[in-house]
Amino acid sequence: MEIFLRLLVVLVKFVALCVCPLLEAFVYPPKSRRTLIPPIRSRLLTLSVQELRRRLQSRQLTSAELVRTYIERIESVNKHLNALVESRFTAALEEAIETDDLIASCQSAADVEKLFAERPLLGLPVTIKESCALEGMSFAVGSLSRKNIKAKADGEAVKRLKIAGAIPLLVSATPEYCFSIETDTLLNGKCLNPYDSERIPGGSSGGEGSLNGAGASLFGIGSDIGGSIRIPSLYCGIFGHKPSGGVFSAKGHFPNSSDPNIGHYFVEGPISRFAEDLSELLQVMAGKENASKLRLDEPVQLNQIKVQYALGFEGINGWMHVAVDKDIRNSICNATTHLKSLGLDVKKAKLPNLDNSMEMALSGIAGQDLMDYLLPDENPEGSGKVRETLWEIVKSLRGQSNYTTNALIFELMRRTGAFMSKSKLNQYMMESRELIGEFENLLGDNGVLLFPTLNLPAPRHKWSILSLWGVDYTLMFNVLGLPVTHVPMGLNERGLPIGLSVIGAPNQDRLCLRVALELERAFGGWKPPVPHDLDD
Repeated sequence: MEIFLRLLVVLVKFVALCVCPLLEAFVYPPKSRRTLIPPIRSRLLTLSVQELRRRLQSRQLTSAELVRTYIERIESVNKHLNALVESRFTAALEEAIETDDLIASCQSAADVEKLFAERPLLGLPVTIKESCALEGMSFAVGSLSRKNIKAKADGEAVKRLKIAGAIPLLVSATPEYCFSIETDTLLNGKCLNPYDSERIPGGSSGGEGSLNGAGASLFGIGSDIGGSIRIPSLYCGIFGHKPSGGVFSAKGHFPNSSDPNIGHYFVEGPISRFAEDLSELLQVMAGKENASKLRLDEPVQLNQIKVQYALGFEGINGWMHVAVDKDIRNSICNATTHLKSLGLDVKKAKLPNLDNSMEMALSGIAGQDLMDYLLPDENPEGSGKVRETLWEIVKSLRGQSNYTTNALIFELMRRTGAFMSKSKLNQYMMESRELIGEFENLLGDNGVLLFPTLNLPAPRHKWSILSLWGVDYTLMFNVLGLPVTHVPMGLNERGLPIGLSVIGAPNQDRLCLRVALELERAFGGWKPPVPHDLDD
């Protein structure tokens, strides 16, 4: 355990204990909550991929009608969210019309069925995180230094979605270089949470979280190296899946790394309001060969899954962290009670030794020397570069830097080895590798762990530092390469989303998805920020 790091964590806990209640009681009372987005009026926006495909296949719906409906929704909410970086609405409508012509050209129902078997996402709109390259679209990733850069080709996962027939509508906002959990950049401004405009949507897939939470995306693609799919999913009340490490290719993503082991930590995955769609989206994004490793086509008997749960880190490690919010703890308890009522084997987990969770988690990021830097040079570990980064942080706090403060703090953590010596980094990396085997033994091939996705619901803008120092809740599972599905479990008394993570052993993604599907059925899944006002 590293004393300096832990002092920072304890300091953050102290601030949270003293300041947050005062902020919520006096500075930001409940009546100050502002939900600005309009309600959903089209029933099409409430339907899953599977239901919409049935309607397209039976010719009860056209792709042009569906794409136009989502474009109208995006245009109506984005002025309140600032989640869109660049759109391709005209091109998307043209592709939708071409899709309708293709379906109309089929001579029989069997031909239509074959067409959709080959292209399972045919005619369905998708939104893309800007860092996941979409050919011809903005590829700045929130950075002034990349302002005019366009993607030259589709990233691997985007390419597979398009081959499957999906129609990209836009690229969505990210923090600078994806280096923050707050999506607020000098280039694009501040992205807002659809449930409360005073709060952040998370990061780095913040734009995707915001659009999906607002019902303005059928599904999205995000990326995750430390929680970047799961944190926005928690804050915006949606489902998000971080796949097992080493299965997916992040080719075409920026930033990236030439480290051959980067795929263990860094993955792309689906974001959706509908749990029932995650498995199919995962299959498409993974490709046939990789999807077979996950056995996503194999049926999963719910009553055969063994469920373990924990309400957070335990012992001294748990004491040092900001306490897990009571509503998040209650959501885990509610889930376990329900699963137990169905006859599943449910018990409290005896977790492997996670006393050094913060150190192990940060060592995984600090060891990524081959990943792109904000301030690149030939010797990124040099003390001069550390001083330059510190000076840029000072300039940023004074509003005089071309870089955002949060991204620079992330940069400083990497350049200083997260304030740990090389020998310590190697020690914690070794501990994390041993921990993978312990979690495999704990969960086996039929077990899942219910665990907090993060310790707090969405924080207010400029206060994300309180959640940043709980990032080992998410980052730990990137380091371990385990699959994780975030499951929304309703709203708290302030109308903010809460939820939990379902974690499996390596390549046991299908177990996480099956439990997520049951919890959606039992607890309702995504709850809209404002009640629907549907046109009958």
